[in-house]
Amino acid sequence: MKLTHNTVFITGGTSGIGRAMAEQFHRLGNQVIISGRRKALLDSVTAANPGMDSVVLDVTDAASVQAAAESVLSRYPALNVVINNAGIMPFDNAAGVQDDAMAVSLLNTNLLGPVRVTSAFIEHLKKQPDAVLINNSSILAFIPLASNALYSATKAAIHSYTLSQRFLLRDTGVKVIEISPPWVDTDLIYRSGDDRAMPLDAFISETFEKLGTDNIEAIVDRVLPARANPGANEHTVVNQFNQSMVENPIPVA
Repeated sequence: MKLTHNTVFITGGTSGIGRAMAEQFHRLGNQVIISGRRKALLDSVTAANPGMDSVVLDVTDAASVQAAAESVLSRYPALNVVINNAGIMPFDNAAGVQDDAMAVSLLNTNLLGPVRVTSAFIEHLKKQPDAVLINNSSILAFIPLASNALYSATKAAIHSYTLSQRFLLRDTGVKVIEISPPWVDTDLIYRSGDDRAMPLDAFISETFEKLGTDNIEAIVDRVLPARANPGANEHTVVNQFNQSMVENPIPVA
């Protein structure tokens, strides 16, 4: 995709990967509109990045998504890039009793959120030159983390949904790109400084290098072995990965 002279809308743009991507697009000279649930946070990010704009949006609320899309498109009819980034990552227990409210919230945010946002913008994107739809999945789409089984499942679903979108949009001008972050040191769970986590600035730098190509996936190199999950042998890979996490767990604040 071209990295300049776009009008970019991104969900979950007040922290972590979302904010870092928004600020990098902004530095490159794009018009960026971020979204999130809390206006105070949106105002803080836009104040730090003069020229960036924002809209309040709750991806779990279909009416909120539709209203935000109408507002954005009325102000920015040249919008040509939509980034589905908003997500949450609670822990869960697939081997025990699940918190139903947490499970519903997770699916509503991570899976139905991108579905709603895409639905609200897709007909507009089809009419735009250089239109791009970017979906943020995860390395856990390919190798699930057992302690976050539902989160991993939502990201696997986003990967699958992206494959279908790309096929269905093949004869339109909309390019569908997937990014699949590794463990990045952000506040998605909490910022840890763990050596296994990829520094945010390094992730953004490499991701934008990949976005600037014609590839349909902008996946950093450290994720590629997981992306090449070996089919029928995946259980061995998944078990080895999760055993390593049991032996060296993510520290919890």
